[in-house]
Amino acid sequence: MSLSSPAEVSTATTAARAEKASKIYGSGDAEVRALDEVDVGFERHRYSAIMGPSGSGKSTLLHCLAGLDRLTAGKIYLGDTEISSLSEKRLTLIRRDQIGFVFQAYNLIPTLTAKENIVLPLALAGNKPDQATFDRVVDTVGLRDRLGHKPNELSGGQQQRVAVARALVSQPEIIFADEPTGNLDSRAGSEILGFMRRAVDELGQTIVMVTHDPSAASYADRVVFLADGKITEELLNPTTDSVIDTMKKLGA
Repeated sequence: MSLSSPAEVSTATTAARAEKASKIYGSGDAEVRALDEVDVGFERHRYSAIMGPSGSGKSTLLHCLAGLDRLTAGKIYLGDTEISSLSEKRLTLIRRDQIGFVFQAYNLIPTLTAKENIVLPLALAGNKPDQATFDRVVDTVGLRDRLGHKPNELSGGQQQRVAVARALVSQPEIIFADEPTGNLDSRAGSEILGFMRRAVDELGQTIVMVTHDPSAASYADRVVFLADGKITEELLNPTTDSVIDTMKKLGA
């Protein structure tokens, strides 16, 4: 285990970062601090995981980093761009052009084929995929023989492969994944995590993933742990056992 300050990540190589990030719900006696002045950065071309007990703020942090939710106080940066102060219109364009998303729900369009679902974000932006990139992504996630199938003709694992490919094909600055294997059995989940690992190693992608699963976290280069809205621990080169031991320390 290697423990260090999450704020020490160099801004020159940082894909996304939070500075004094706070998210507060309610007020008075009903106030809940989902995030409490969090400082953290996530490096480019690395696979990072965020973990913590239920209610620790891990999904809130991911959603704020991805521009899906607004902070109460503090700043969020995507690269050198502070996105926390942008208008909703500008933020929407950044999410479309620079960020990829993979969620627990596959969020596929049922009337479209796998190929059409993969290229949909690019099509909505009026762009066409680079053919070489498309081919490489499809081969990375093993979908070559499923491109003409619609979601109801695919297994859950195959549908999530489509979702991963959709996130990768536009070559975003960063991909945010929120419990991407939550709806999958262990075998399909391992396949998805392996594809995401290859996307970092072979395609140079940057991934930040929220998970509750120590095995899933072991695919990452780095795990950041939250408790009560604060970052409390960090693991580099995690293993399933080291993640479990750290979670036990946090009482999760």
